Order: sequence, then structure tokens, then C-alpha cells
Amino acid sequence: MRAANTERVGTPQVHLPGLLAFACVARELNFARAAAELLVTPTAISKTIKQLEAQLGVRLFNRTTRSVSLTEAGAQLIESIQPALTQIQHSVQQLGEVTARPHGTLRINTSFVAYASLIEPHLPAFLARHPLITLEIGVDNTLSDIVGKGFDAGIRLGHALHRDMVALPLGPVQRRLVVAAPAYFAEHGTPQTPEDLLRCDCIRQRLTSRNRYFEWSFQKRGKPLTLEVSGRLVFDEMRSVLHAAVQGCGIAFVFRQFAARELSEGSLVSALEKFCPPSEAFHIYFPHRAQMPGKLRAFIDFIRAANWKLPG
Repeated sequence: MRAANTERVGTPQVHLPGLLAFACVARELNFARAAAELLVTPTAISKTIKQLEAQLGVRLFNRTTRSVSLTEAGAQLIESIQPALTQIQHSVQQLGEVTARPHGTLRINTSFVAYASLIEPHLPAFLARHPLITLEIGVDNTLSDIVGKGFDAGIRLGHALHRDMVALPLGPVQRRLVVAAPAYFAEHGTPQTPEDLLRCDCIRQRLTSRNRYFEWSFQKRGKPLTLEVSGRLVFDEMRSVLHAAVQGCGIAFVFRQFAARELSEGSLVSALEKFCPPSEAFHIYFPHRAQMPGKLRAFIDFIRAANWKLPG
């Protein structure tokens, strides 16, 4: 009996909520975003991780003021428990579908770029997966008041949002590319450095809600570089910018994922890729509430899984 008690005392007493919190932080590598996803405060999730580390007797994350990364022990733990957590989530999801399948009208406000890149390719699969959800999508290029306009959620680039909103990344970090039609580069030459763009006819995009243009931002020799390019064409949304570039009207600065088809078909080619750093991810934002509606949770889970996966 003593031997059995000794063995029990020596075994870490770890609870499932702690492991779920750990898995969420490991996926996001950001305590604030993980807290938002779990609908708790960053302080609470930090405390949970510290308790888990104390129970296991190892450090799971390396933390600095700017970054969070897995330790070797943390990487080993997530690799070993992820299959079991995935199976638990799948089993719970199946049970939930039997008792209360997501249903109702879901209203999403989004920019066209986010819609075309993140949602449109996966619409048939989402509708097949959730036959009881009616999806209503409003497309505009402003940071709308989703509560005032009756939307359940909005999708925009970055996470600087209105007060009392929760924001979750929907896909990978976006990257802008300098692109033009092959014939345009053949006639006018391909820029070799970002500064060469100052002598080019660039297709610019104006921010709809503000009297300024989207910045053409680069990185050169490890330092940020922002250029005020000029050109004879200005649009207020990226779809028109992209189409004008395909027509050979000038050089554009667009998201790689948004221009993926044109790049693969060869109607556009890129330049200066080594100077184009990643920027931000698209986020879905919605009012902070204790209980997220099932239809919104179903949409978020589906779109995130379709566009983004945990590395490794």
C-alpha cells in the first residue's frame, strides 16, 4: 500500500483544462490571443500555464516582452498530446452536433480581399458541412460598426479594433508583393531595388475611410523602408488594382494570396520579393460575450482550419 501511495504522489496531477490552455497558447504563441479564444483574461491563462509548469516541473514556454516560443519540453508535450486532444475535440463536436447542430442566420462583414482569399474558396465545403446555417456576407472596405449594423462578426487585416471586441487570426500572416504584367516589365524594365519604384508608374490604393494611401513598405538591410510612390491610377480597393496590373497599366502592390491565381497562370509576375516582409494576418472580430453563438463558433473553427494549421 505504501509503494502504491508513493507512486501516486510522484505522478504529476495534471488536469485537462490546463492541457487545453497549453495547446491553445502553443498554437497561437501569444497569451493574449489564446486568452481571447478561450474567453478568459490573459492573466488567467498565464496563471494556468504557470500552474501546469509547476505540476510538471518543467518550463513549457520561453517568454520575452516581444515573443513566446516553445521550449524543447513544450514542443515534446504538444507533439504527444495533440492527437489525443484532437480526438477529444472531435468526439465532443460529434456529440454537440447530435444535441444541437449550429443553425440560424450568420451575418459576416468583410473586405473583398479577405472574402476572396479566406472565405470564397471554402464556401461550398462550409455550406455542405453546416446545412442549417444561412450565411449572409456584407462586403465593404471600411472598419464597420458590426454591432450597430447587425453583423455577428467582421473580418479585417490586423487586430487594432474597436473597444470591447475580441479578435482572432483567421489565417497565416499576409505578405504583399510587387507585381506587374510580364509585358509591362519587358517594356519598362524590372525594378531591382525598392527605390526603383519611385521612377515607375505605380497603381495606388487609397484607404476608403481615411484620406491617405496604402503604404508601400519594404525591408532593406534589416531596416524598414516606406516609399511614397506615384502613378496615374488610384483605386479604393485591391480587386481593381489587381485587374489593372493584369491589363498592363502599371506596377501594383498586392497580397500574395489574393493574387495567387494570376501569379500561377503567369498573367502577373512578381519582383523585389526579398525586400517584401510579412505584415499582419486577417482577424475576425466580434463583441466580447460569455457564450459565443454556435453558428459563429462553427464558422470560425471551419475557416481557421481551412486556412491555417499549427506548424509541424
